[in-house]
Amino acid sequence: MTPRSPGPDRPTTTSPPQSPTPTPTQSQSQSQSPRPGTTSGAGAGARAWAELLRLPALFTVPGDALAGAATTGNRPNPRTLLAIASSLCLYEAGMALNDWADQTEDALERPHRPLPSGRIRPSAALAAAGALTAAGLALAARAGRPALAVAVPLAATVWAYDLALKRTPAGPAAMATARGLDLLLGATATGGSARPALPSALTLATHTLAVTTVSRGETRGGSPLAPLAALTTTGMLAWRLTRTPGASGTAPSRYPAAAPSRRPAADTLRTVLAAAFVTTSGRPLLHAALNPSPPLTQRAVGGGIRAMIPLQAALAARSGALASALLTAALAPAARRFARKVSVT
Repeated sequence: MTPRSPGPDRPTTTSPPQSPTPTPTQSQSQSQSPRPGTTSGAGAGARAWAELLRLPALFTVPGDALAGAATTGNRPNPRTLLAIASSLCLYEAGMALNDWADQTEDALERPHRPLPSGRIRPSAALAAAGALTAAGLALAARAGRPALAVAVPLAATVWAYDLALKRTPAGPAAMATARGLDLLLGATATGGSARPALPSALTLATHTLAVTTVSRGETRGGSPLAPLAALTTTGMLAWRLTRTPGASGTAPSRYPAAAPSRRPAADTLRTVLAAAFVTTSGRPLLHAALNPSPPLTQRAVGGGIRAMIPLQAALAARSGALASALLTAALAPAARRFARKVSVT
């Protein structure tokens, strides 16, 4: 263990203290006072769990179900809310399980994380992952059998990614599959079928694949190829979002409910959201491509995660669900604000 360096409240042994010996009352008062820059008691525990679960990233989850629900042609209903709650639980289960599985690596590369720093016990993180998974599946079951039929493979993909696939070539594809299934969960809970949501799920999964590939270099840095590929993917997806059915180079959708709306308001909103998606994801990716250092790569990953919100909103607008698109887009400022306090990577 590395010795702690002397601080203002810990004088060195070679320099005797100049102040008189404190009285018992003074000693007790000093020992109970929190050190500057720290949080004591329940506040410290709450912050540790917020870091473990990466709470700011939660704002990127409801848009999955809302975008999926929009493709069905139905308005969000109570089953949609159950799908959102299920998604939140399964997403946070993955976050807790991720740190539990990465204990050894984080002890070397991220010793400040809640588990290696000792602020949360590994057994507590594993128990939280199990409880959140069970809660997510129970909520999906309440939304109906079609939703549960999607939630089960979604939960299995989350656990397989964290425990086995993360460091394999299949890791990014597994993460992309999980995100696509999350969108399908909203569609099946709302309308009973996943088919109309397949194009939107593929779009979201493609973006997730690109971001997850970049994330492999967030602790050590790496090649500029991954950020460049992700930047190209971002531009391609944004271009596809702004296309209308029958436009040159755009094949008609097999699923009418998933086809972009021709209403001017929806088209305008879709274009604005596509631009926000490009800006949020593209700028940090460009910086990471020019200099793939760990700090810039982490910013690129964070930007890619936050960019899911305007992407989800654009997908909802593409299906003509303006209210869902605006509701999803309204989550972006909160995600950006809380990300300044707790890292999403």
